[in-house]
Amino acid sequence: MSSISLRYGDPIEAGMCHRKLNEALNRLKEFVDLGKLPGFVILVVRKGIIVLHEAYGYASIIPERRPMRKDTIFDIASMTKPIATATAIMKLIERGEIYLRQRVQEIVPEFSGNKKEKVTIWHLLTHTSGLPAWRPLYKLKSREKIVRAICSMKLEYEPGSKIVYSCLGYIILGEIVERITGKALNEYINEAVFKPLGMKDTMFNPPEDIKTRIAATEYCKWRRRILIGEVHDENAYAMGGVSGNAGLFSTAYDIAIFSQMMLNEGVYNERRILCPLTVKLMTKKHVENHNEARGLGWLLNYGDAYNLCGDLMTTSAFGHTGFTGTSLWIDPVLDLIVILLTNAIHPSRDKRHVLKKIRPIIHNMIASAIIDEVHD
Repeated sequence: MSSISLRYGDPIEAGMCHRKLNEALNRLKEFVDLGKLPGFVILVVRKGIIVLHEAYGYASIIPERRPMRKDTIFDIASMTKPIATATAIMKLIERGEIYLRQRVQEIVPEFSGNKKEKVTIWHLLTHTSGLPAWRPLYKLKSREKIVRAICSMKLEYEPGSKIVYSCLGYIILGEIVERITGKALNEYINEAVFKPLGMKDTMFNPPEDIKTRIAATEYCKWRRRILIGEVHDENAYAMGGVSGNAGLFSTAYDIAIFSQMMLNEGVYNERRILCPLTVKLMTKKHVENHNEARGLGWLLNYGDAYNLCGDLMTTSAFGHTGFTGTSLWIDPVLDLIVILLTNAIHPSRDKRHVLKKIRPIIHNMIASAIIDEVHD
């Protein structure tokens, strides 16, 4: 696989129909005009060519109206899991520091009791650890107390017996990165991945001086303010804004760089980030149930995933969403990247459910714009 770098170009160069892409863009704009979304940034890449990159609507409505920009920075919420946390874990596996079937207890000794000795790094990555999906641990107001609370929790099911999407498991993965490297997750992933890739607008805890570029999220009743530039997820906020489950901020363009690296089997701009075998391992099916399938950090196009990536992407597609209204889907067969970043929960989450309709519609319209021959 060659190291394809992103460039802007005509959709025809990428085997896509300009008119159909415009139709998808206009449909998105309609959702904003109807009050379904405050705003969005969409970026579509095919064959390394950026064929659509547009912003529309507002990055903030309350306390002031700010127009959305192509370089608006979003709280990407649970997209943190594959882009930061799982990638950091896989880098440590490549370095020989840890391995997938290693017991969590060997690295975090306090992760014990109630069959926890069975839980491996693989279980945490695939959401099959037995840990609960979520708990309001932010009330503990301390990173150490939150980690300790998860370590002492009872498992809710036998490890490996089913999939339960768990933010708590990814908090422990972030802790593993810190204990192995001696660095916080944000420091390690920036040095190992984001900086080498040139992802200049991707970070945890954005500084105050770029706040005007950041999309607003929800009015937080707990913090009693509209959130701009501070992580929406309460548990991640209580952990200081850096957590394995959430906390990453980024732009559509930076996410496109990361995505193209994945399509390039781990390399971008002649910089090797992951080995090809690692990319293949992360994006293959490890577990499935009747309505979802999981890779290592990634959701795969299987079962109910059509609600996220539409009907026309292939079964090789992988991606993730974020509670704040963000999503990413990558299809290696179609050589396609679709990044849709919205601030759907601003100023409240009341209309967030509309994304269940918007995402499949837009992904179908974009995939249908492919007019050249696709080879599987």
